[in-house]
Amino acid sequence: MADHYYSRTPGVEHDRRTHQDELRGFRFNYVTDAGVFSKAGVDYGSRVLIDALELDKQDQVLDVGCGYGPIGITAARLADQGHVTMIDINERAVELARENAKLNGVHNVTIVQSDIYEAVRDKRFNAIVTNPPIRAGKMVVHQIFEEGYQLLLPGGSMWVVIQKKQGAPSAEAKLLELFGNVEEVTKDKGYRIFRAIRES
Repeated sequence: MADHYYSRTPGVEHDRRTHQDELRGFRFNYVTDAGVFSKAGVDYGSRVLIDALELDKQDQVLDVGCGYGPIGITAARLADQGHVTMIDINERAVELARENAKLNGVHNVTIVQSDIYEAVRDKRFNAIVTNPPIRAGKMVVHQIFEEGYQLLLPGGSMWVVIQKKQGAPSAEAKLLELFGNVEEVTKDKGYRIFRAIRES
């Protein structure tokens, strides 16, 4: 199988780089590498999701497919009295996310390698955030929605960024089927931010 950012163990040669960024008014430094999603810097879809995200200070948050960590690390700053669990199947991404949390002085995080929700099935969350791995296919994306629903506390929200051309209409329909509600919080350059709330 060819290497993808959703490969468990990328075999591609390392190409470590450091980027600076500002997200939600916080300045961050990120180390990225070949074999992880958006290695050249924080991608536009993640930015739109980060800008839209509404979290309470005490929230327990899950970042699914965390990559090298920009969404989860920003969420940890927003929910600074809560805790953020960050998961990714990609071992290189997980190591980078741990390094980046430490680099930015963010301590209210747990970062684990996990095939979708394999490592967190016993936990419950106020919010799940995801920039899902579109290239892994629609079945995987819908599995993230379906199994994520089970891990949300009542009143908890699932936040999703997805491009219109990469399946936003079917994602919206799937979220509506599962949750009974879905709101398009914002859209920007073809990216849609959906929020679905688990009501009970």
